[in-house]
Amino acid sequence: MLHGLIERLRQKKRTAAYPGKPPVLPERFRGLPLIAEAACQTGSCGKACASACPTGAIQTHDNGLSLDLGLCIFCAACASACPHAAISFSREYRLAGTSREHLVIRAGRCGQAEDNPGDIPLLVPLDRKLRSMFSRSLKLREISAAGCNACEADCNALGNILFDVQRFGIDFVASPRHADALLITGPLPKNMRLAVQKCHAAAPNPKIIIAAGTCAISGGLFRNLSGQGKGVPELFKPDLYIPGCPPHPFTILDGLLRLLGRI
Repeated sequence: MLHGLIERLRQKKRTAAYPGKPPVLPERFRGLPLIAEAACQTGSCGKACASACPTGAIQTHDNGLSLDLGLCIFCAACASACPHAAISFSREYRLAGTSREHLVIRAGRCGQAEDNPGDIPLLVPLDRKLRSMFSRSLKLREISAAGCNACEADCNALGNILFDVQRFGIDFVASPRHADALLITGPLPKNMRLAVQKCHAAAPNPKIIIAAGTCAISGGLFRNLSGQGKGVPELFKPDLYIPGCPPHPFTILDGLLRLLGRI
């Protein structure tokens, strides 16, 4: 015990200063994709980026590209395949949105994503009544619907000393009966539907539905396989979509805080 206390004193404060200060992200972090309108030449490049995308997140149009964050696994295969360097990945971590449609980005829309908050996906906070109920105390029941454990691990990291989600009154609970929100990860295959529906029924109303990770939003890499699902929207309409494969803990935390009107 004494050695543990001495070590904590040596390490000093390790909790991130976020949201008071911008988060410190890993050097290899891939955030919001950027599509350079001037560089995009879909008519002459053979749609190489769309062909390289393993989930079909990229669609080509007469006036350029669109990229669906709800399908994107942030593998950067599109950026490597594009001969004109029209696609790149910024360090913008604010990816969560409250509308599926606003997860689709287009050429030119996100050119200043790191400087202009208006270019990140639209996230509308809960209405005043729900904010008054949950903004200072939100209990999450995490449901792993056949996830690979990547999203689950980053959700688990929210409780460590760096992110310390409990300082915002947000915590994970063991039972849906104690939960204000269901945070669902994984592609939600057929064999998990009944379990998820039972958890949903057990959670008291009003409740918030959160789809965390590409699999939970759309089924991700597995959406066209036999027995697999296409994510949470096949059963419930999410109140919050958090893209990523997996989403970084700061991305999850940012989505939760903005939904609660805390940012």
